[in-house]
Amino acid sequence: MPEGQLSLFRDDADAGDRPAGPRMAVRPVAVPPAVAALAAALPAAVRLGTSSWSFPGWTGLVYAPGPTGRPLSEAVLARAGLAAYAAHPLLRTVSLDRTFYAPLSTDAFARYAAEVPAGFRFVVKAPAAFTDPVVRQPGSGMAARDNPTFLDAAAAGAAFVAPAVAGLGPTAGPFVFQFPPLGRRLLADVPRTIARIAACMTVLARAPAGGVCLAVEVRDPELCTAELAAALGDAGAIPCLAIHARMPPAAAQAAVFGLDRDDCPWPLVARWNLHAGRAYEQARADYFPFDRLVEEDEPTRAAVAGLATRAAKRGRGVFVTINNKAEGSAPLSVLRLAEAIASHAAAAD
Repeated sequence: MPEGQLSLFRDDADAGDRPAGPRMAVRPVAVPPAVAALAAALPAAVRLGTSSWSFPGWTGLVYAPGPTGRPLSEAVLARAGLAAYAAHPLLRTVSLDRTFYAPLSTDAFARYAAEVPAGFRFVVKAPAAFTDPVVRQPGSGMAARDNPTFLDAAAAGAAFVAPAVAGLGPTAGPFVFQFPPLGRRLLADVPRTIARIAACMTVLARAPAGGVCLAVEVRDPELCTAELAAALGDAGAIPCLAIHARMPPAAAQAAVFGLDRDDCPWPLVARWNLHAGRAYEQARADYFPFDRLVEEDEPTRAAVAGLATRAAKRGRGVFVTINNKAEGSAPLSVLRLAEAIASHAAAAD
């Protein structure tokens, strides 16, 4: 660990041994004072977090060990780890990814909302049923047939947006509509595809969205254009930075979308998904169990820190969620990004 870098671990031997209260089935790690001070020094508008929370390798980083002294299972953390996750002062948001695979009920969203403090916000992924142009075969992920609900705003509003708004209440952060690679047919007419996406967002930006931020994340470089940003703005939505091996670097995307401009009115929503040059499964295998930084991406960190600092200084909300496949361990990536933002903010003052 570089000299002067903060650690998520406490130095004392009883790290994580303190009870978190009778309602917590999973106990949060004991946070070192230096990390708590770093969290307090971040601009209030900045919310950092991870993609989901159910990783046993985060024991000692986010979670205390279980009663036997060993990490708790993925199933236990998925079911009961959110409250402990949200107790960490650096983790003020999380990407709720399970909604990408199937919608949740209002009650399910409400249960998540009940487990987090008032200042916490969820970044919620829209179901692929509304963003993927094809229905995929279970297991292989290969296209099986055209998807009849692709860009169906009425269906998305009823099955996803309305339950999420009602269940999450004030804990609702951006709703991210992540479009996978759309294929040659849709990319053959980019202006028409952009118009279709914008038309869907226009409908969703009305009731039942109720003022919730709708963000669009694309995974095709051909769609990373100023025209997409303008169309989304007109529709009442915003572009989301997709930090992914398929996409241009974060700074280049921000420049195209206008997210780096001083007069940009939008929140900064960024999802740091995958290290440049990596395939998802390759990164998963090489980085598991996600308890250390394996391949640090300092250019991306510096770019995101600069964008976040500039946005927060102008009163814009900032939501950055990080996947384990970005550098190896999402909580440690959050720590390093928080350090970089604090440094940028101090230099700007």
